[in-house]
Amino acid sequence: MPSFKIDTSTAVVFVATAPVDKLVSKQTGEVAIDRETGAPLQTVGLLISDEGEGNLYQVTVPKTGVPEGLTPGMPVSVVGLKARDWENTFNGQARHGISFRAVAITAGV
Repeated sequence: MPSFKIDTSTAVVFVATAPVDKLVSKQTGEVAIDRETGAPLQTVGLLISDEGEGNLYQVTVPKTGVPEGLTPGMPVSVVGLKARDWENTFNGQARHGISFRAVAITAGV
């Protein structure tokens, strides 16, 4: 499925939730791995505010692109943010949504 670039050049971006490992399975604790680079993946909650509207996004980022010490409320910049729609069937139920992925997050604005 195609992905779409998201322009955050005019947005204000803050960390909403600290980075956590993205898990393949909660039961085993296996961490998801980036297929292209082999880097472990993390998820960071970001509050992105632009044109009078703010939204919370859970963004997946390779661990190598997440600086140490990100804490809620910290202003950041997002590099290479993209959105991709997805759908699957789990236990006989069709599910769908939009996932967000970035190349890196940098501290400061």
